[in-house]
Amino acid sequence: MTTMNTTLAQPRSYIAGEWVQCETLDAWNVDPNTGEPVHAMVTTSSDDLERALQLAVEVYDASDFLDDDVRLQRAEVLERAATNVEERIEEIARIDALTSGTAIGATRTVASFLPYRLRAAAAEARTIARVTPLAADGRDVRLHRIPWGPAAILTPWNGPSFIPAAKVASALAAGCPVILKPSEHAPASAQAIVECFVDAGLPDGALQFVHGTGEIGAALTGDRRVQVVSFTGGPGAGRAIARAAAEDFKVLQLELGGNNPALVLDDADLDVTADGLLTGMTNLNGQWCEGPGKVFAPHRLVEPLREALNARIAKLRIGHSLDETTDIGPISNAPHFRTLLQRIDGLRELGAEIDQVGELPDLGGFFLSPTVATGSDPDRTTAELFGPVISLHGVDSDGEALRLANANPSGLDAYVFGTDTDHAIAIGSRVRSGEVRVNGAKVADLGADSAQSFWGPSGIGGHGPAESVRVFCGDRVVGVDSPDLPM
Repeated sequence: MTTMNTTLAQPRSYIAGEWVQCETLDAWNVDPNTGEPVHAMVTTSSDDLERALQLAVEVYDASDFLDDDVRLQRAEVLERAATNVEERIEEIARIDALTSGTAIGATRTVASFLPYRLRAAAAEARTIARVTPLAADGRDVRLHRIPWGPAAILTPWNGPSFIPAAKVASALAAGCPVILKPSEHAPASAQAIVECFVDAGLPDGALQFVHGTGEIGAALTGDRRVQVVSFTGGPGAGRAIARAAAEDFKVLQLELGGNNPALVLDDADLDVTADGLLTGMTNLNGQWCEGPGKVFAPHRLVEPLREALNARIAKLRIGHSLDETTDIGPISNAPHFRTLLQRIDGLRELGAEIDQVGELPDLGGFFLSPTVATGSDPDRTTAELFGPVISLHGVDSDGEALRLANANPSGLDAYVFGTDTDHAIAIGSRVRSGEVRVNGAKVADLGADSAQSFWGPSGIGGHGPAESVRVFCGDRVVGVDSPDLPM
């Protein structure tokens, strides 16, 4: 029997080795399936935030990053945290389903991957080359790889467990003291992850946990004591973080998303294309920053592709996110649900015909049929949709599809569908995005060593192998100078 209830405790902060009660706000987190309140929104007090910042600096200043014992201890903590997560996978999956609206089958898959991600970070902690001798004509010159300093990690509501776990694990492997702030719309999964780290024996101040709206995020990212900021979220908040960080030239990793293009080439297989697009627009309820947005297809394929997508959408079961038979659940929260409805109205105003053939349940939540919008002006169809919605546009050639894809680039992800794989990859290599998938739209990385830069408006930095080194460590060269050097 399917149980539709998961109780969420009132969120707490974790400051200086203690769980701390938060201040409540005049707003509620609600069950997206029903709209019923589950707990009050909370914020961390300014005094507690200041305590967290002060301790993060003290921990960093007192750390010996060249001590191999310290590095191995971090790795052991990450291993124990992975074991703790393994024991709570079902709980974490249910919390994710309840807060993000994503169906429980998908959140179980995500949760089951978390221990592997934490163990990968443990391996990084063991293998980071803290000191590397450099060739310098016999002089003693060394390259030191040092964590930047206190790290602020801000995570979104659409990946409520995986994104905090992955970012925190990498920062801890590097040696950065971490202050984590999850989205105010989905704090419960991040709290479960923090509990797994704390119970693994992290020293006080290595990881602290705060709550709040953008005001708390701005206080964190604008504080001069924070040296590196890792953020996944919307472009508005990302630009605000970048402006604040510019005052101190903080190190930034900003993954901001965009309206990702999908290019359907002239030789594309209709069924492969429809299956791939459906997967992309419904994975995580379409609430993922790398999902397909604007689709460019030959004019002769537009109507057949539209019909094929609608036939597939009509077969989906839209329902409660904790129901084992659900294919796609509700939108995560009321503000984003309203935004999506406005974006669909905006596509209609741009000339699109709107198809919403999915059957919605009568549960009172934020349910939306996967939506196909056909025929809007492609030059004005640029806003990120971030939901189970795509816009479909006719083009005259593969070249026009490429031109339109790059005219308003998202810079994060893109998709190409075609039976001639060499031609599809050649087209994909010319799309201005950090990752281009051919004949599919899955969430998992394309390969074990996939690395992806955030191009253009999709952000700053990137993600890929050895995140602890790529994002959270900097290089410092220390060595003996020589009078024999030319200048």
